[in-house]
This record gives sequence, C-alpha cells and structure tokens, in this order.
Amino acid sequence: MVMTTDSKPKAGLEDTVATSSAICYLDGDRGVLAYCGYDIHDLARHATFEEVCYLLWHRRLPTRGELGDLQSQLIAARTLPEPVLRLVRALPGRSGAAAGHGSNTMDLLRTLTSALAHYDSDSGDESPQANDRKAVRLTSQISSLVATMGRQNTGAGPIPPDPVLGHAANFLYMLTGERPSGLATRAFDVALILHADHELNASTFAARVAAATLTDIHSTIVAAIGALKGPLHGGANADVMRLLLDIGQDAPPGKAEAVVRAKLARKEKIPGFGHRVYHTEDPRATHLREMSRDLGQRAGEPVWFEMSQRIEALVKAEKKLYANVDFYSASTYHALGIAIDLFTPIFAVSRVSGWTAHVLEQYANNRLIRPRADYIGPEYPQRYQPLDAR
Repeated sequence: MVMTTDSKPKAGLEDTVATSSAICYLDGDRGVLAYCGYDIHDLARHATFEEVCYLLWHRRLPTRGELGDLQSQLIAARTLPEPVLRLVRALPGRSGAAAGHGSNTMDLLRTLTSALAHYDSDSGDESPQANDRKAVRLTSQISSLVATMGRQNTGAGPIPPDPVLGHAANFLYMLTGERPSGLATRAFDVALILHADHELNASTFAARVAAATLTDIHSTIVAAIGALKGPLHGGANADVMRLLLDIGQDAPPGKAEAVVRAKLARKEKIPGFGHRVYHTEDPRATHLREMSRDLGQRAGEPVWFEMSQRIEALVKAEKKLYANVDFYSASTYHALGIAIDLFTPIFAVSRVSGWTAHVLEQYANNRLIRPRADYIGPEYPQRYQPLDAR
C-alpha cells in the first residue's frame, strides 16, 4: 500500500489556508488589499509608514502621542552598532578591497541582520515586551543597513542618520547624502506603505514557520530575508529595470514593443506582470504608476514611465496580464536615484514591518507548524536487500 494524506495538496499550497491572522486581508478577484481593515488606497493617500508600522503591530492606528513615541524609538535605533558597521566594510561586496568575491546585497543583508542580534540590548529576553522593542529596532536598523550598504557599494562612506527626518526621508538621506525633496520623500513613504505586508507570501510564511519553533525574532527575519532572496519572490522589479535599460533611453519608437513581442514569441515571461493572488489590477500598482509618472517628470526623464506604459498596454492586450507591484516600482526607484542592486533589499526595508507583525502574532498564539506531505515515493513496504544481492 501507499501511505498518503487524506487529500492531495495543490502545488505551491496555492489557495491553501494555513493559519488565521488579523493583519492583512486580500481579495484577488476584486483587487483588494487591506491592513487590519484599512484599504491600501486610503493608507497610501493619507498615512505615513510609521503609522502603518504601528497599525500592523497593534491592529489600530496610533494616537498623536503614540505616533510620537514610535517615531522617537525608531530614531533612537537608527545608528548601527560600530562592530556591524565594520562588518559592512569587511564582508565581500561590489566595491572596495574585497570586491569581486561574488557577494550580493541580499547576502550582505542576511548576514548583517543576523549580526544585529549580537548587539541588541534585549538579546536573550524573549518576553512579549522585549520582542515588541526588537520589532521596532529591526525596522529602523534594516533601513540603516540597506542605506549603508548602498553607500558601500559605490565606494562612499556611511552617512549618520538625521534625527530630524522621518523614516522615508532619512533612508534617502543616508543613501544619497542629500535631503530629499517633498515629492521624493512622499513617493518613497508611499512605496514603503504599499510593500509593508501581503499576507502569507513566501518570506512572511518562512518567518512564521521559524517563529513557530520559538526561535528568536532576529532568526525569523533572517529566514524571511533568505526566502526573499529567491528570484521567484524578490527581484522582479530589478529585472523590470534591466529590461527598460536594455531597450534604452534613446530607443526609436516601437523598439519596446518589438522587444516584448519577441520575448512573448519565445515564451519568455515579462517581469512585473501577473500575480498568484490578484486576478485584476494589483492595487499597489495603481499608486506606483502615478509615482513613476510624477517622479519621472520631475527628474526630466519621463521616458521610463512612457516606455513602461507601452509595455503594460501590450502585455495586457496580448496576455491579459495586469502589472503587479514590481512593474512600476522599478521606474519609481530609478527616478529616486536608487541603484538596481538595492531594489530587493528595499523590499525588506518595508516588509520587515509586516514580517515582525506576523512573528509577534505567531508568538502570541503559537503552535508548531508541521504540515504533512502527500507521499508519491516507492510502494510500501520495500524489503532491504543485502549489499551483495543488489
């Protein structure tokens, strides 16, 4: 006989309900994304990323005093421990004495996030109160890490955080050394809001599986970063920008369509289109499309948005696929002066808020996550044969 589970699972656990959660609501047929009941369009138009962090962690929006306290905590945690800064410089990267050793920014982020645990003031304390504080620190420190990594990759030195600036503005300042404009700050703030959570995506599920073992919160975020590094989860917006750059800023009319038609004819996927959950437009793409347009115009480079629009129209007409969150985030980040190799780490800058929210929720009502597999191996029972008889 063959030992198996009662029902055959769908590949990739598609549409499988794995847990209950009060954090994120998705309706793929209607294109709805909501955090704790708040529609993403409402949050993107009116909220700040700090407010959304509080919402994800506490299931309600903060009062003015609570928001001020959170902002103070984030500011206090921005400065990275000196040993971690030394590690940024010491690990193999794209520039400096150790260049050329094959590391990429997600490798660095994974290792550096793990290192942060050794210098956390609540290290060893797994109480709910300590884990709440660690969630705030991780959200602040990963932002500082990614900005510092961006500086390191260009051969520039780290820039200390500015306590006057909000979370989004401070990241851009630490990355570029220039105080961002109001438009750039708001665009990046909205991008962080849009990426903050997305229910049980691969990295969030990885974090919850790790949390269910009651490992420490830093380990859960390292697990999430490891999952995000995989090209089937993170990196699509970087591929979108590479596609746009390959077509070229000065490309003649029609080249973008010709390149995409050729890819479709070869059965190649066009990055930034389609989604496992949404069967209509990804609601996050709605806002990123607007930001790509506005930032491109402000930067004097509307070509990337215009090219993206033509590609979007073609893919929608030919394949009936909608742009997802990655498609217009590519040209948005490019207009902000962000290097392509930081696109996936920036996903973590935002999603760490959702990862930690899910980890805290898992801790609060925990049961070890231990699913079963549908056995499709050799018939049972097999009989052991002596070595000489095989």
